[in-house]
Amino acid sequence: MRWSSTLSEKLATVDAVAEAAAATDAGLGGARADLVVVFASSTHTFGEIPRRLRDRFPHARILGCSAGGVIGGGREAEGRPALSVTAASLPAVDLRSLHVRDGGELPTLEGSPHFVLLADPFTCDIEGLVGALDEAYPEARKVGGLASGGGTPGSTALFLDDETLDEGAVGMALGGDLAVDTVVAQGCRPIGQPLIITRCERHVVQELGGRTPVVVLRELHESLSQRDRALFRSALHVGIEMTDRQVEYRAGDFLIRNVLGVDPESGALAVGARPRRFQALQFHLRDAASATEDLLACLERRRVETGGVRPAGALLFSCLGRGERFFGRPNHDSDLFRERVGPVPLGGFFCNGEIGPVGPQTFLHGYTSSFALFRPAAT
Repeated sequence: MRWSSTLSEKLATVDAVAEAAAATDAGLGGARADLVVVFASSTHTFGEIPRRLRDRFPHARILGCSAGGVIGGGREAEGRPALSVTAASLPAVDLRSLHVRDGGELPTLEGSPHFVLLADPFTCDIEGLVGALDEAYPEARKVGGLASGGGTPGSTALFLDDETLDEGAVGMALGGDLAVDTVVAQGCRPIGQPLIITRCERHVVQELGGRTPVVVLRELHESLSQRDRALFRSALHVGIEMTDRQVEYRAGDFLIRNVLGVDPESGALAVGARPRRFQALQFHLRDAASATEDLLACLERRRVETGGVRPAGALLFSCLGRGERFFGRPNHDSDLFRERVGPVPLGGFFCNGEIGPVGPQTFLHGYTSSFALFRPAAT
């Protein structure tokens, strides 16, 4: 198994594809490309991309989409013309291209393949799709993101083999000799202590440890530093545990969701999820420092769980709300990945929503970086 990734900032689509494809092909060291993943800024002519990649990689499956920011060769290009190509030689991996429209049937696949999914944000119920895939393939990893780079229906593009599409979701099912590790960094750090939800209904939490959430929040606010009190007013989130561990919680155990509102009369809390009774809830704060801390913790957890095995290649699906404007410098997540994982070929894009697992379930996230790390199953 061998991976290669690069990025081109040439303005003309034909030149950008030629430069990125040639450099990526060279990085494979003579191995044949079986999978090519491409992401292109909205400045490019989308219909040209699959055809020109097919000329360079005649035997490969092609997957990709339009992007508001492009990641290739471990570099992040935001707000400017860019195109990335990531290729993999996967001699013992079975690949199947997928195009799913809303209301369409899921593919029937043997075994438990992993999925890379890219969806049009205007025409695809991605939460319904990943829920159905979780039910059909519970052991499989599902990662990806919503296409970006356009703000109106029909302005984004999906690439699948020789086609450029504008609806539904495209994807690649990968089976055989392949393991996929995931790192889902949701950009928050916990405050206070986890509390058990003792009463809830739909998306409203009515009691935490037998007390109303308003009482808990008031006590928590008083315990915080001045800096965290300011974040508390503007960047407060909830984390719902997804592991059923209920003893010790680590980075990546909580599904982060928005606080939707508080009822001052009942003291109840509305959240952007449907929690269950006896799940743990912990409040979280989000800012650039918290997001850095969270990503480092998630990368360290992955290192420990895999014994430090270096992947052959990786894809990064990062939120448009992250990046240089949020962190104050370019290549933030890519640099941390290289620092903690190593010089692994890394491609990806900045998404309108990120797909990745928390515990046994797959979710659509915001303000998240969702990594897929690929290696032979035997390692």
